[in-house]
Amino acid sequence: MTQDSNQKHTKTSRREQILQALVQMLENNPGARITTSNLAKEVGLSEAALYRHFASKAKMFEGLIEFIEDALFSRVSRILQDEPQAIYRCEHLLTLVLAFADRNPGLCRILTGEALVGENERLRSRVSQIYERLETQLKQILREAEIRDQMKTCMPVPVTSQLLLSIVEGRIMQYTRTKRSPVENWPEQWAFLSRDLLVPVVIGM
Repeated sequence: MTQDSNQKHTKTSRREQILQALVQMLENNPGARITTSNLAKEVGLSEAALYRHFASKAKMFEGLIEFIEDALFSRVSRILQDEPQAIYRCEHLLTLVLAFADRNPGLCRILTGEALVGENERLRSRVSQIYERLETQLKQILREAEIRDQMKTCMPVPVTSQLLLSIVEGRIMQYTRTKRSPVENWPEQWAFLSRDLLVPVVIGM
């Protein structure tokens, strides 16, 4: 490994270390606003050194939001490739988001927007886009159900997808408030929700 590649690896590792420390502080200090001063102490750097890796605290949050996007949507793509039936696509997508939240309580504070209060507005917009992409994906799955599975939603597709996503958002919000796992009782609740989610398409004579 050359000197340049060594320096690049060190810089990348340090950036990852900073982001990991930020996530840990979000998890360990619920409700507290993270300052660059406290973060620098956590990582063992000066604030000046911190800013050599990230131009601003907003850039650090953007790094975490990008991680959330990559983690979720790379797996959503695999779900669509591996699972042909709409009902199971919906189940696996929603379960994916809830399981990700369960494993990453610090990142949940970003997903709820609580950690972004007082930060740049574009950060909240980026988080909103995550939910919008998830809802769009649900709509697409449900619309394709009629063609792929000869099934249709009982309610209009936009209404159904909004309901499903609001349940996921609500469970993540509850998790940040109570520490109650977002996957707790989820299999039973999904069984209830999915019972009449899709019905066979009736083909006229």
